[in-house]
Amino acid sequence: MGQDNPFVEPRYGLSDKDFNRLAKFIQSECGIQMPSSKKSLVTARLQKRLRLLKMDSFTDYVDWVLDPSAAGQELINFIDIITTNKTDFFREPGHFEYMTKEALPDLLVRHQAGQRRPVQIWSAPCSTGEEPYTMAIVLLEFAESRRLASYKGQILGTDLSTRALKHGQNAVYDMDRVATLPVAIKKKYMLRSRDQANPKVRMGPELRQMVRFQHLNFMDSSYNVSQSMDIIFCRNCLIYFDRPTTEAIVNKLCRHLSPGGYFFVGHSETLNNLKVPLVQVAPTIYQRPEKG
Repeated sequence: MGQDNPFVEPRYGLSDKDFNRLAKFIQSECGIQMPSSKKSLVTARLQKRLRLLKMDSFTDYVDWVLDPSAAGQELINFIDIITTNKTDFFREPGHFEYMTKEALPDLLVRHQAGQRRPVQIWSAPCSTGEEPYTMAIVLLEFAESRRLASYKGQILGTDLSTRALKHGQNAVYDMDRVATLPVAIKKKYMLRSRDQANPKVRMGPELRQMVRFQHLNFMDSSYNVSQSMDIIFCRNCLIYFDRPTTEAIVNKLCRHLSPGGYFFVGHSETLNNLKVPLVQVAPTIYQRPEKG
């Protein structure tokens, strides 16, 4: 499989046949559509992996990944390689403003969520953790602004990528990831490293204790989540699935959404015309009706 030459290059590019094999696998196992327009991107990402493994054949690598008796850990590595983990702190800030002004006050009044019991929020997918930690900041700021000393919240972050989940659990980010955040927020909730040559920031303990991470594949028949959620964020991922798959995913997520709970999607996504138990209350924001 490997060679001694550390600079080995694949002899040939990723063939259409091998790309189609991978695309079919990703569609069936992860639900993600991988059109032919993604071939060059997939090739570039896999090329780095082949160099690291000192393999010179894309076909050998694809055979290895798709062989159920041999894939093992490499299957996890492959999924990590081809999944996109684009995210930011306070991405699409209008959603967090809606949480503060509408959703959290509503949940507090109708269900005493946050006081009688913790507010339960789910970030799916959570990528490398920026979104769930943003949620934690929003909850703490909301409690402070309302002077709710006993206000509590719990946040679940799930993702397909084990690499992304590990990053989130470590809670350490490059300084440029938080560069646009207000100085007051950074001072209040984040710890700056003392390494001047490689400056990083870690989420403070108050944030970390509110967030937990868990592996989840949207294509599983059911989701191993025990809590009933007040808010679910499922943003900027549904665009990668076809309509039947999207509808199935949203319905499975909604099994864990409390009546009166809120469901957020990305700015380029919509749930309109899907058979899901939600009604739209604002652009890209939906709510599960209270049981009559």
